[in-house]
Amino acid sequence: MNAVDLRFGPLLKARIGLDSASIGAAAIERAVRLRTAATRAGGEDAYWHLLHAQPDEMQQLIEAVVVPETWFYRYPESLVALVDVVRERLARQPGPVRILSLPCSTGEEPYSIVMALLDAGVLPSQLTVDAVDISQAVVARARLAVYGPNSFRGGESDGWRQRYFTPGAQGDALSRRVADRVRFQSGNLFDPELQANAGVYDIVFCRNLLIYFDTPTQERAVRLLTQLARRDGMFFVGPAEASLLTRQGMRAWRLPHAFAFHVAPAPSTPSAAAAVPATPGHVLAPRSVQRAALPRRLALPSVPPVPSVPSVRRAPLAPASIQDPVLTELERLADRGETALALAACERWLATRAPTAQVYYLQGLLHDTAGRADAAQTSYRKALYLDPGHRGTIAHLSALLQAQGDAEEARRLQARRARKERQHG
Repeated sequence: MNAVDLRFGPLLKARIGLDSASIGAAAIERAVRLRTAATRAGGEDAYWHLLHAQPDEMQQLIEAVVVPETWFYRYPESLVALVDVVRERLARQPGPVRILSLPCSTGEEPYSIVMALLDAGVLPSQLTVDAVDISQAVVARARLAVYGPNSFRGGESDGWRQRYFTPGAQGDALSRRVADRVRFQSGNLFDPELQANAGVYDIVFCRNLLIYFDTPTQERAVRLLTQLARRDGMFFVGPAEASLLTRQGMRAWRLPHAFAFHVAPAPSTPSAAAAVPATPGHVLAPRSVQRAALPRRLALPSVPPVPSVPSVRRAPLAPASIQDPVLTELERLADRGETALALAACERWLATRAPTAQVYYLQGLLHDTAGRADAAQTSYRKALYLDPGHRGTIAHLSALLQAQGDAEEARRLQARRARKERQHG
């Protein structure tokens, strides 16, 4: 570890909880050297003293370290779950549903939340969305609500870009009908002032926040987030963060792909409503609710089957088809949160049919949601063996590796995903 990281890494951890291992010492070194040059400090020692003498410079260093990486509809499965959760809550409570997006980055996530809910028939008066990020610069960009092509890299199905954006010389400007529903502010989760002024939320989106903390800081962050949420509220996290909430005793929501969790821990006694017997890692599905039709863009993506790989299966197997009723039933079980049955269905498929990346991907998601990180990684790698460009697998495996401290391989996978998106975009 170099001298830069020995001093600046702990300082950033104390201020914003950042674990330097999560982004790599080189990233902190680059940020320090960038700010040293920008302030003409004359060296890192001089910059260290300047950093403590000028409080505003700490924010500038944070800005240099934080690199926003997001786009619209980045996690469509989460938006499917969100619509169901909001409809469920509006049926029970008269007031607006309060939603928090933290970190909100440049605004694509909170704006996607609003667009998805408006398209599902939720009235603007029925929702309040607060968005918080530690970076003042990205919050300013989010308030501007003008976006370039990179923000639309996830696809533009169902015409939402045409409905809510107006092209212009500086980029695509978001409709005020959406932009005015989000209240932005810069803030730090670990700042007592934010805790005192935030209020309580029905739903908290905190995806890809916990992966940047070490284990003690993750546990502290979860405690603080729990204080911001209602007892019957919901957390939406990133795939690599699911195991942390599982260890905290929280129950996964019925759609595993959404990585949504009930804030209240699971009951200590067996539930009479459990659809299947409890097994290690089994996720109990909550009471079923009616699911209304959603825009096509929120449908779970399908990946075409790939040919059999001899080294994976030696005996002749039945060909796989994306319309196969067995695969349809497998995905239905997963969507309903019947994790044990869905995993058993995956094993039956792989024992009798040609393996596909989609089945291994689904198997990995189920293990990931249940907190079995090693099993999830094994399944994800098998999916990539069969289909090296499987976008969902690349995204989830890279997040899992990041959480496990393997930032270098996570970056390589993310670079592969970016290349694939450029090829298809």
